[in-house]
Amino acid sequence: MDAQTRVAEFIETNDLQAPAAYRLLDTISELGEVSKEVCTSTEYGSDPEAVDVPEDELGDALFALLALCSELDVDAEDALETALAKYDGRIEDSGDAGSGH
Repeated sequence: MDAQTRVAEFIETNDLQAPAAYRLLDTISELGEVSKEVCTSTEYGSDPEAVDVPEDELGDALFALLALCSELDVDAEDALETALAKYDGRIEDSGDAGSGH
């Protein structure tokens, strides 16, 4: 069973359904907690090598993103493949994975 299916089943089993807008807000909130860990562990960027993000914080963010994908009927694996293909194309075209914006 893949991670997205596990999250969807957990949500269903525990009656944790929520609209996509709430799922997005939860994802942003969880990423904010990851950002806070990066800021504090690096002393707000003064020691970028000291990044320390607890696994559970990344897990919370991943759970929230997978729940959002499920709510939007987006297959997370397919979305990842699409993104990787996009980045590959950019690298082939310009030598850089960034969008140039």
